[in-house]
Amino acid sequence: MSTAVVVANDSGLLEGFERLAYDQMVRLRHGGRQLLSRELPPDDRLLIVTVTESDLEQLAEFPLTDQTVAQVITQLQRYDPAVIGLDMYRAIPKPPGRAQLLRTFEADNVIAITKLADQTHPAIPPPEGISPEQVGFNDVVVDGDGVIRRSLIMGTESTPDGGFQVYFALSLRLALHYLSAAGIEPAASAADPETLQLGVTPFLRLRPGAGGYGPIDAGGYQVMLDYRHPITPARQVTLSEVLADQVDPDWIRGKVVLIGPTAPSLKDLFYTPFTGAGVEATHQMPGVVIHAQMVSQILDAAMGSRSLLWTSTPLQEWSWIGLWALLAGVLAGRFRHPLGLGMTQTGLIFLLGMVSFSLFLQRGWVPVVAPAIAIAGTSSVVVASQAQQFARQRQMMLSLLGQNTSPEIANALWENRDRLLKSGKLPGQRTVATMLFTDIRGFSALAEGTAPENLLNWLNEYLSTMAEAVQGHHGIINKFTGDGLLAVFGVPIIRRSQAERVQDAEAAVTCALEMATRLETLNRRHQAQGGPHLKMRVGIFTGAVVVGSIGGQTRMEYGVIGDSVNIASRLESVDKAHQENDCRILIGHDAEGIWPQIRPQFCIKAWGALTLKGRKAPVAIDEVLGLLKPAAQAATGSIAGSASQCG
Repeated sequence: MSTAVVVANDSGLLEGFERLAYDQMVRLRHGGRQLLSRELPPDDRLLIVTVTESDLEQLAEFPLTDQTVAQVITQLQRYDPAVIGLDMYRAIPKPPGRAQLLRTFEADNVIAITKLADQTHPAIPPPEGISPEQVGFNDVVVDGDGVIRRSLIMGTESTPDGGFQVYFALSLRLALHYLSAAGIEPAASAADPETLQLGVTPFLRLRPGAGGYGPIDAGGYQVMLDYRHPITPARQVTLSEVLADQVDPDWIRGKVVLIGPTAPSLKDLFYTPFTGAGVEATHQMPGVVIHAQMVSQILDAAMGSRSLLWTSTPLQEWSWIGLWALLAGVLAGRFRHPLGLGMTQTGLIFLLGMVSFSLFLQRGWVPVVAPAIAIAGTSSVVVASQAQQFARQRQMMLSLLGQNTSPEIANALWENRDRLLKSGKLPGQRTVATMLFTDIRGFSALAEGTAPENLLNWLNEYLSTMAEAVQGHHGIINKFTGDGLLAVFGVPIIRRSQAERVQDAEAAVTCALEMATRLETLNRRHQAQGGPHLKMRVGIFTGAVVVGSIGGQTRMEYGVIGDSVNIASRLESVDKAHQENDCRILIGHDAEGIWPQIRPQFCIKAWGALTLKGRKAPVAIDEVLGLLKPAAQAATGSIAGSASQCG
């Protein structure tokens, strides 16, 4: 399951969901509960000069003329800014004031913009005559859903001679001007010569498959854009305020100043992770503000005050997804109840969210949706596998033990399946159980004179009735022996205590008495239908046996083996001619001393000690005639009774 999720993640099928999860974490970090908020103060190294709708109306210019732009730059230069970035295309003259504007570009701390060519739009050149070191592109990287989450700090364009030319972004140009005063210059990282390093921070290039991304276009030099603030990263003043000299000089002196439009009519607006996240943040962010966010991020990273966002690599993501899938599988295997499983898996997904968000607060982005799907999918696979395994185990138990068990025993078997079943078998166990054999007297003669169809119907009716009696007394039908059956009391759930074994023996005897009653009912019904009058014999004995699976791979059954089984069988068949009623019930005195403990409850007739076929040692035998009436038992305390004393 985790492999399928990894493939889906790497192919980008989950990227849209991962981006939404990323946006939610960004919003939680900036605008969530106070405990989670990581809001930074405004960056006092920056000043944003905005061109608002009010400015356009007041100046009655659309777009701004070169003269107005030149006046703004000149006014700002009076207060010695570190660098000025003009986020407005000025390749085409907008008279009056072209010459005046070009003179402002002679100062090396003024940066103009260009636009790189792409597949759908041609390049927009910078103003004529400006130095290449004073040009930065203002292109932004927009994800498939229209949101800006990445920062393009360097890009390339092909040259006529087949080579390429490297361009710096407006944000990087502005940051480098500011950092140069602090002695920080761009350099190659010692660990990787192709990695840009500013100050203490290497700017690791964003690769396809990083974080929650799939196979994105990672062309140029991209890093994740870490927004400083949902609205603006720095102080803003309007163009009109600058022209009217209403701006505090300290807000300008030594600062990075960006000039750009914020008026909606100029349509320089973009979606961000904060879009639609609340009343205050329901907006698109102006391009000049986004560039200011980028500048602030670069300055913080270079000076070591705020590290860059790091993203997981595909190999790390495979391990990350596999880890959560493994945890989900382990928990699903331990908690089988639907409620417990649901609670553990919900808790695991919640834990995933907390761990992922904690990493995000530590400036790391790892997939969230992919491992969540792996958790749900792995749990489903484990549950389905368990269901299939349970079905096989249940079928195995039914095939081993038959379907003739009481509901109580069936439930006990199922609850203890893990302990009972080992390698697909019920391992042999030594125990003390009570065996009950039955057989129909004279069945061969009956079969000889009865049509096979009628014989089968009578036999099925008889065996079904006797099986019901066994189930009613919590025994199991181990096998049908043609016209008889072998029932066992005290297996397969092993009975450890003497009291439990006494209960099993008592259940076997009362079961035999119920069989006698059921036989009377059957005979009355057969007599009314012209059917045969049946007689049966029952042999009961309690003793040590070994129980477990018997057979091979092609055929297997639940076996009960031991001398006690043979004794019960011989008791059923001993002295067949000696039968005074329709159901003869013989029980042998066992070495465990269990029958003497329950003997006072029954009306019995002692047969004495007999040597059974195939055995040397004699066995003391009693015939059970019925239950001893409580009144007679209380009055006499005897262990035998006449027919009048039997209930």
